[in-house]
Amino acid sequence: MTLITTLLAFIVALGSLVTLHELGHYLVARLCGVKVLRFSVGMGKVVYSRKFGKDQTEWAISALPLGGYVKMLDSRDPDTGVLAEADLAREFTRQSVWRRMAIIAAGPLANFLVAIVLYAGLFMHGIEEPSSRIGPVAEQSSAYLAGLRSGDTVQAVNGRPVASWTELRWELMQAALDKQAARIEVRRPDRGVQQATIPAASLAALDMEGDVLGKLGIVLARPAPVLGKIMPGGAAERAGLQSGDLILAIDAQPMTDGIAVIETLMRSPGKTLQVLLRRHGQDLTVPVTPDAEAAKGANGGQASGQGAVTVGKIKAEIALTPDMIVVASGPFAAVGKGAVKVWDTSIMSLKMLGKMLTGEVSLKNVTGPITIADYAGQTARVGLVSYLSFIAFISISLGVMNLLPIPVLDGGHLLYYSLEVLTGRPLPERVGEIAQRLGLGLLLTLMVLAVFNDVLRLLN
Repeated sequence: MTLITTLLAFIVALGSLVTLHELGHYLVARLCGVKVLRFSVGMGKVVYSRKFGKDQTEWAISALPLGGYVKMLDSRDPDTGVLAEADLAREFTRQSVWRRMAIIAAGPLANFLVAIVLYAGLFMHGIEEPSSRIGPVAEQSSAYLAGLRSGDTVQAVNGRPVASWTELRWELMQAALDKQAARIEVRRPDRGVQQATIPAASLAALDMEGDVLGKLGIVLARPAPVLGKIMPGGAAERAGLQSGDLILAIDAQPMTDGIAVIETLMRSPGKTLQVLLRRHGQDLTVPVTPDAEAAKGANGGQASGQGAVTVGKIKAEIALTPDMIVVASGPFAAVGKGAVKVWDTSIMSLKMLGKMLTGEVSLKNVTGPITIADYAGQTARVGLVSYLSFIAFISISLGVMNLLPIPVLDGGHLLYYSLEVLTGRPLPERVGEIAQRLGLGLLLTLMVLAVFNDVLRLLN
């Protein structure tokens, strides 16, 4: 069922974004008077098609689900043949360079507009996110040395307001990519507003893959480890633990939150632990022996075979949900925030690409269809808000990627036409052919790298 959800979420996300991208090309081409012969979702062999309209445009679904295209009347196409007199003015290459640029740019622009609309809708609806309150800060970490402490609520980074955990992560990543220090304003429960600064050197040294905040020593604040429902027949019931018990320490090690408790129990299958807890204002020490159970595999099944791992469990619920806030805006503010979000995400994507080219960021960050499908499935299972946020992000990524000045991509064609504007004449056909081959080779190399990274992630 998980695989089916993942595949459906991937097909819906990518299919809709490719369709909207190509629709941008199609609508502007029609607006410029260019005749459109085929609108295809997918590449390669056409598996289904129908013709509509005065021009009998073929609307098709093709065999390869990655990508799509709009085929316009083009004299460079060997299949075009001799053009009828009525079609001469509607042929693509006879349009002004500005019209050709508008038609090509319309695809990526459609992706950016889709992302703005999605983000604006989410901001108007209200997005529930963890607050920017910090949990335990590891001593000697970059965050601790900067002056951040457990319980601090981040209010701004480098003068930009921060309310949620997502915004905090975003601003610190921006500072890392810009190689600048992060000046952090926090509200501390016992001392009011405080200032902390993470040096540029600490941020520049970060590997941008994975838990960026965790590498700085910043973790999400979670509630105190209070037990909820006690399941029958488990170690918690046998030890006499009760709903509402606050776990203070295990084997004299302080427990700051539920994650710490769970990790300690999982490391101790069959081992008797001395659990210090507070019940109705009284502190008690209770011996608890977690049951040894086989760890679940990545697919949710039991791990089996030689080397199977056992973990400790006590069959009791524990509070884990962090402080949540709802980030919501009015219609006009939401559109503005959506546009800023799209701009910032696009700029960050370009910075990441630039740092990959210079070797400052690992090429492991290049992801392909397998990783995208996995994220699509994960966000779809979390809920509609997460899934729409994912689609908006992928839409931006498609827009940015297509604007890269690589022949065969929209950005490559825009580069050709920009040179035509500067020189007053089209790029020589032979030069265009060589550039197309080089661009195709580069694109295939990137695809191989992306799939290779996807497979490595699956194996790790």
